[in-house]
Amino acid sequence: MDRDLLTHLPVVVAVARRGGFALAAAELGMSPSAVSHAVRLVEERIGQPLFARTTRSVSLTEAGKALVETAAPALQDIAERMDRIRGVKGRPAGLLRINASNIAIPLAVTPVVAAMAERYPDVMVEVFAEQGLVDIVGEGFDAGIRLGEMIAQDMVTVRLTPPFKAVVVASPAYIGKHGRPRNVADLGNHNCIGYRLVRSGGLYRWDLNEDGKDVVVETRGTAVVTDSLGAIDLALAGVGLAYVFEPLVRADLAAGRLVQILPKTAIEEPGLFLYFPRRASMAPKLRAFIDTAQEIGRASMRTPGRAA
Repeated sequence: MDRDLLTHLPVVVAVARRGGFALAAAELGMSPSAVSHAVRLVEERIGQPLFARTTRSVSLTEAGKALVETAAPALQDIAERMDRIRGVKGRPAGLLRINASNIAIPLAVTPVVAAMAERYPDVMVEVFAEQGLVDIVGEGFDAGIRLGEMIAQDMVTVRLTPPFKAVVVASPAYIGKHGRPRNVADLGNHNCIGYRLVRSGGLYRWDLNEDGKDVVVETRGTAVVTDSLGAIDLALAGVGLAYVFEPLVRADLAAGRLVQILPKTAIEEPGLFLYFPRRASMAPKLRAFIDTAQEIGRASMRTPGRAA
């Protein structure tokens, strides 16, 4: 068995996962030159190039793809088994990588990470915020967080939040200047803050309910953002109408900084869920995250919220 080869395999997998030497170096805490040296050593031992390099991109060769497809699951399994061994001896430990949608960060991630920092100081939680869906297994994540309707059926899911509504809001200043929309069709006469879908490049169409039927509304306006928090800031500044999830603006609605528009058109979303492959729940670090999230969720359900 070539021990040097085994030592450098995690570097090769990181370069493949990150799509570049510099990004892999940042993830691993190594210099780019050290990463290049490790990859070159593996290539020399195997006798084939693993990556096709240009000035703009790095991609796997056929040999590289075969190696990564074999090595990545094996390395992940070893890491999980080591975490379980640490968990038997003491507290959960290791790096927990979570891929979450932007809106999940304030609603379901921040309070859990804050609690875990106190309870499990040996666990480092790395949160990668991304708008679209990703292959969490292929990208090396332990778990993901998305709306329930977006999750593949073969994943184990754990509810993190109760269902919530998607609402249209505006500031009192905007309403005072432009008035309120009278109905869904009237939204076309108002400045609506748009959402750019990062992966597809298209503009998100608002999902609303009109007379008991779901409708999809194309909006237009002078501002486009890529996340809900940006839309909320613009709405608070009086720029226009924003389409957001109600928990994100609950405090602003209660304080009168924002006003809900056409409340009967609001649709209900299933809420946010943590999801992961079935075998991953055995890892103590993920189990600790799940237990902490569920405890915080139960506490928030018992605590009356401010009416919006």
